[in-house]
Amino acid sequence: MFAGLDLAHFAIFGTECDRDPHLWGAWVKKISDMTLPASEPSLIPANGLLDLPGLWAMFRRRFRLFCATAITVLALVTIITFQQTPRYTAEARVVLNKSETRALDVSAIISGVSPDAAVVDTEVQLIMSQSMAAQVAEKLNLYAVPEFNPYIRERRGLAALFAPAQLDRDEDVNERIIREQTHALVAQAVEAERAGITYAIAIRATSRDPELAAQIANAYADQYILDQLNQKFETYTLVQDSLFDAVENTRKNLRVAEDAVERYKVENGLLSAEGSLLSEQQIADLQAEMIIQDADLAEKQAKLTTVNRRLSLGAGADAISDVLASPVISTLRSKQADLARRRADLETRYGPKHPLMDNLQSEEADIERQIQEEMDRIVSRLQNDVDVARQRVRSLRTSINELREGLSTDNQALVRLRELEREVEVSRRGYEQLLERSQQVRLFENLAEADARVADQATLPRAPSFPNKKLNILLGLVLGSALGGLVIVIAEVFDTGLRTADDVERALNTQMIALVPQLEPAKLTGSIRSPQDYLVEKPLSAYAESYRTLRSALTLQSDDAAKSVIVAVTSAVSGEGKTVSALCLGRIAALSGDRVIVIDCDLRRRALSAMLPWSDEQAPRGLAEVLSGTVPISAAVRKDDRTDLDILPVSEDRSGTGDLFGGGRFAALLDRLREQYDAIILDTAPLTAVADSRMVVDAADRAVFCVRWKSTPVTLAKSARKILGSLKTPLAGTVLTQVDMRAQGGYGYEGSYKYYAQHGKYYFD
Repeated sequence: MFAGLDLAHFAIFGTECDRDPHLWGAWVKKISDMTLPASEPSLIPANGLLDLPGLWAMFRRRFRLFCATAITVLALVTIITFQQTPRYTAEARVVLNKSETRALDVSAIISGVSPDAAVVDTEVQLIMSQSMAAQVAEKLNLYAVPEFNPYIRERRGLAALFAPAQLDRDEDVNERIIREQTHALVAQAVEAERAGITYAIAIRATSRDPELAAQIANAYADQYILDQLNQKFETYTLVQDSLFDAVENTRKNLRVAEDAVERYKVENGLLSAEGSLLSEQQIADLQAEMIIQDADLAEKQAKLTTVNRRLSLGAGADAISDVLASPVISTLRSKQADLARRRADLETRYGPKHPLMDNLQSEEADIERQIQEEMDRIVSRLQNDVDVARQRVRSLRTSINELREGLSTDNQALVRLRELEREVEVSRRGYEQLLERSQQVRLFENLAEADARVADQATLPRAPSFPNKKLNILLGLVLGSALGGLVIVIAEVFDTGLRTADDVERALNTQMIALVPQLEPAKLTGSIRSPQDYLVEKPLSAYAESYRTLRSALTLQSDDAAKSVIVAVTSAVSGEGKTVSALCLGRIAALSGDRVIVIDCDLRRRALSAMLPWSDEQAPRGLAEVLSGTVPISAAVRKDDRTDLDILPVSEDRSGTGDLFGGGRFAALLDRLREQYDAIILDTAPLTAVADSRMVVDAADRAVFCVRWKSTPVTLAKSARKILGSLKTPLAGTVLTQVDMRAQGGYGYEGSYKYYAQHGKYYFD
């Protein structure tokens, strides 16, 4: 199809088109001209723009084909649409919870659904899964519904050819196959999708039964919510069992660790009280006691030292505080004071020599002695107190040193004890956390809720969703129109005939000199039985006018108007209207006053001669007999019964009698006829079929090439044109015959035939 183009041309020109976009028009026109048939005018004009009038002309001339294709497709789509089983679609809608409010911190154990885009899409896929279809099928018992169980359907007609084979396997295997097939059909009947960018999921179920469609949609929504709850409870049960096991194990481990700590304390004597070791507490108590005893010893030593120092200095008893503080000495001093008063009283009353004075002195001496003895006892007691205090301090210091020596040994064992206690503490914290979680899990069973809710229940659909008759008919119309356009293009591509003057000029390199309309069968009635008769009966018709145009073209091309002209009418193949054109051209010339003779040069088919009535006296009289010299021309020529036209027929098939058109006899005959006639028309055989036609055409002054409109293949026409080009006879032009003038108006943009309808007032058909 792309003859003359190669990849290099495409690459080079493509690069140039990238640089200059205006070159694309020329490039497309080039491809169009090279890919379309020779008879197809390019739809890309010279300006590089799309030829919209040409497209419209193409559509108009193929309008009937377009309508037939579009109507056929539309009818098929309509029939198929109304034959299809209606299906109903019901829709339920579930909404994922956007936020979660929990009374307990259970989210760390059982997390909910996060309603982001990926999670919503995942939930959509979960709804459309086979497992969900299986659960709904079980819930609604769809295995007993023929729509979803192909093995219980009743198949008729062509549907029986596609019915599944009867099961002949094991019963369990058959049951599994039926269930799997039902699950697949249920999954196909349901679709779920996210509603826009919301957290809502639309669940649509389709079925032949509208009530069943609503039930399936609602069952899917309910089962989805139930499946979420079941999943949570399964997780809850698993977590609960795991937590309870973990709590029990941790409790046992904690008890073992605590027993190990206590046992280690007992074995190492690490007894404790109030959070510290007993030895540490004893040392602390002894140190506190020692501080007190040290202070007491210091105090007593200070008192003793003071008393001794004052006694050594000769101080009286009154200067010693401990003496003054003694109640005994205070009593004795009181008695001593009484004796002093009595002595003073006696001295005053009786004088110093009174015998009572001796008794008083004895009493005073006795009291003085008692005071001295009491003072000695006080000093001795202070010394004893110092000694006792010193002994007590020494004893405490010894005990503390002994306890400290034991504590160093305990500290070494205490390192291991601290490790054991840390292990116990870790086990205790873990046990407390697990115990708290287990308490939360116990409450979760009553507080758990699904991560979604049913927003809308599916209602009973009133109208079927499939087939959409209006949409199908519209699509059928669109498809029919598209297919009609495609058929038009295909018809144009495969239409290789010649239709316009442009086709003739481009394919045959010659001009079109006449266009002969095709006569409708309705016009050939009554006395008018053939086109040549119609030409005579309707001399002012468009059909007759086309041959006047041909005669005028031949007349204008003649160099000498006074000289008779020989015109050879030929074609590429038979059936092109060549014989009728030759006879009509002769009749129209005869009606115009010319002396015309038409010679039948087709020795095999004798189409022109077959149009004439033959009598027994006239046969055999014709061209062969004239050329052989057995019959004179006057005896062989016959008169047309409707005009003054003369016809030289062929009496019988003379194709095997030798070369009738060679040897100069035929040329001599034409020379003799020139003297009698103004025009000599030669009806030849097809150029590509018979070799004699070339000699006949070569003997003429002009050649007229007849091509049947839209029927003659371009390749054959070109072959015949090539033959004509090799002959010395010039080609006057091409005549398009049997043209449908109404359809012809859709081709091309030049030529008077485009305005055939407008010229109707000039013709009288």
